Amino acid sequence: MDSCDVLIVGGGPAGSSCAWGLRQSGLDVAVLDKAAFPRDKVCGGWITPGVLSSLEIQPQDYARQSVLQPITAFRVGSIHGPAVETAYGRPVSYGILRRQFDDYLLRRSGARILPPMNLVKLHFSHGRWIANEQIEARVLVGAGGHFCPVARLTGAKSGHESAVVAQEIEFEMSPAQQAECRVYEEMPELYFCADMQGYGWCFRKGNILNIGLGRADPHRLPDHVADFQRFLKSSQRVSFDIPALHGHAYLLYGNSKRNVVGEGFLLVGDAAGLAAPYSGEGIRPAIESGLLAAKTILAAGGQYRRKWLESYRAHLFGRRESPWRSWTTSIGRYVPARSIAPFARFLLGSQWFVRDVVLKRWFLEPNALPS
Repeated sequence: MDSCDVLIVGGGPAGSSCAWGLRQSGLDVAVLDKAAFPRDKVCGGWITPGVLSSLEIQPQDYARQSVLQPITAFRVGSIHGPAVETAYGRPVSYGILRRQFDDYLLRRSGARILPPMNLVKLHFSHGRWIANEQIEARVLVGAGGHFCPVARLTGAKSGHESAVVAQEIEFEMSPAQQAECRVYEEMPELYFCADMQGYGWCFRKGNILNIGLGRADPHRLPDHVADFQRFLKSSQRVSFDIPALHGHAYLLYGNSKRNVVGEGFLLVGDAAGLAAPYSGEGIRPAIESGLLAAKTILAAGGQYRRKWLESYRAHLFGRRESPWRSWTTSIGRYVPARSIAPFARFLLGSQWFVRDVVLKRWFLEPNALPS
């Protein structure tokens, strides 16, 4: 049987960041994932400068070998409504390809990368976790996303959770398609649904285009996606047929009922339900929670019972809510349902609202986890 001090299940940004945070600890850290890296990952794929700073990555160094598309502007509006363009004159975010980014983070983490394997069996005995009857670990980190097997095998019931659902596709455009695409590399486009319960996006990274739509209300998602695609064509943002989209789900910060700490285990990233409330950004919360988990493990000093790990929960959920956090849910208290669509369209046509609320508060600098 293989053994290690820390077994991290999930090799994405949350898991690899936790491993990187433990790289100089002297602990034997192993990462288990069901896929071999590099692997494809459905994701819009943009990161803020804070992500690179947290991981001590210099943009120019990363860009030498991988896609790092500077974002200097945004186009924001409502589906079938007006749009506002906001320019910053400097990079405020970057576009990445998750296949490259995740592989880069995992390889630099310093952890042992175990052969690809699904985690199907897990039990805790005498202060140690046994995974698949093959791997023994003193502490376990669940970093496998929304459907993380560690979360499921320690009690999470994903079917009873209110998750955001999304459909998206990332593909390489042909020369003809590039000519028919009016989305600019440095300016991603965001378009909100009429009821403000979700938004669609178009994000170009050179000849790669990412298109998707996510909603907090999952009902009739395919209809909303189809309507968004019709809008893209009618507005001539994308004039060609878009390939079939793929689905995924995630939990917004504050909506998860998962037990993020237990006897000898922690959940990080989407496994813990940490996506930013409005944008749905998951990469930065994944990385920051992974680093926080690493600090918690180190501070425990080899004592991995629940009481020694409980500080992780306090730091994770100890933030004050943003005053804008409940805007889309409370709007109905003040605006009649029949008026939400025109009211939202009015706001999304305002340069101030787009720049200071949608972009500044919701997308570019959502509340970071405490360091």
